[in-house]
Amino acid sequence: MKRRRFADEQIIGGIAGAGGGVEDGGSLSQEWVYSGNLLCRKAKYGGLGVPEAKRLRTLEDENGRLKRLVAEATLDDAVLKDLAAKKY
Repeated sequence: MKRRRFADEQIIGGIAGAGGGVEDGGSLSQEWVYSGNLLCRKAKYGGLGVPEAKRLRTLEDENGRLKRLVAEATLDDAVLKDLAAKKY
């Protein structure tokens, strides 16, 4: 899985530091503001505190894991149906 660059505390602190049109992202690097990440993260984490952001991240990870499980089960089902159809 992709390594995350910033912790939840840093993201929320950067949003709070960059609110109101300030040019830097708080304690974060300039890449935070210039790459457009600020707007995306503000939309996602805007009104959340640190515990809520951590909960959101764990739920997203679990959702991704469950989607992979469903995709694997669907693929296995399709393979078994193809084998059964070719056999008879």
